[in-house]
Amino acid sequence: MPQDPFDWIDAEHERRLAAGLVRTLRPRSADSPLLDLAGNDYLGLTRHPEVTEAAADAARRWGAGATGSRLVTGTTALHARLEESLAEFCGFEAALVFSSGYAANLAAVTALCGPPISSGVSPSVPLVVSDAGNHASLIDGCRLARAETAVVPHADAEAVRKTLGAHEGRALAVTDSVFSVDGDAAPLAALAEACREHGAALLVDDAHGLGVLGEGGRGAVHAAGLAGDADVVATVTLSKSLGSQGGAVLGPARVIRHLVSHARTFIFDTGLAPAAVGGALASLEVLRREPGRAARVRHVATELHRRVTAAGLTAVRPDAAVVSVRAPSPEAAVRWAADCRTAGLAVGCFRPPSVPDGISRLRLTARADLTDRQIEEAADTVLRTAPTA
Repeated sequence: MPQDPFDWIDAEHERRLAAGLVRTLRPRSADSPLLDLAGNDYLGLTRHPEVTEAAADAARRWGAGATGSRLVTGTTALHARLEESLAEFCGFEAALVFSSGYAANLAAVTALCGPPISSGVSPSVPLVVSDAGNHASLIDGCRLARAETAVVPHADAEAVRKTLGAHEGRALAVTDSVFSVDGDAAPLAALAEACREHGAALLVDDAHGLGVLGEGGRGAVHAAGLAGDADVVATVTLSKSLGSQGGAVLGPARVIRHLVSHARTFIFDTGLAPAAVGGALASLEVLRREPGRAARVRHVATELHRRVTAAGLTAVRPDAAVVSVRAPSPEAAVRWAADCRTAGLAVGCFRPPSVPDGISRLRLTARADLTDRQIEEAADTVLRTAPTA
């Protein structure tokens, strides 16, 4: 008899099960009683009445879906308004909205690498220099790009400089602004300097910086004084601080023009649903009106870090909204997160193979709308349920 072509899936499942690495879906209810420090609603806007009403109004006016790709029927007047608002708020010349932050990163990396350049005798292959701690979407962009990829040590601007110096031809350095595992920030000014020494472009994924860092939450690239520079491109997500869904690429107008014609995740993907666009626009307006939300979320993160480290736990000092607390093992991290949930607190759990350094963690994501009492309760729960070994 012919072999079952999917037998290998069962074997792989058993292997992951034995290693404690099986991922499962856990549907949440709309009225979950858990205190949420696992999601990325940094500014507490996903349920803000202005945001939800704007999303509902957009759906009523434009429909439940965008109806097609952005180049066919998927661009509405709302999409254009959001792109203009994002570019103006973050300090860039232009912006382009995608269906997700993942799609935006794939688009930016692949389209900015472009095809190999013919230079007489043989083609010159572009180089992408990627931080070892980058998000999976940037890593996948590097894999899909028709370019040579060099992975350099985490947050090491000197390593980027040396790698660029050993390459002749077009080059692009890519980095998260704030890394999602430990919540530490990239040395953006030093990276930009290294790129400029060698005529390379800099691409920054500012997913965890927008709404948290910079003047009024304008992002880490803005805070570093790089927003609007001719050799800098940023990507953002609308699903974290803006409480909606989708992503965007921000940069010089000529870069955005190039993406419209060359970015496959823009050309061949259905446009972002109008409800998500309307919600993101409303969140931007709330953030403009209440810039103190950015400072508040940073305060919450700092206070969570202070409380857990004062009690003896090891945690990375947060540069934005993510507080990473070390666990002694993958099994302990899973058990710790489960015990937190039983006690009424939802936290993130990072373990191999999702973490490149092999160190397991709980990830606490701060929110601007947490009260002082909720901060205390969250920290107490983490401490009370912490593994003893």
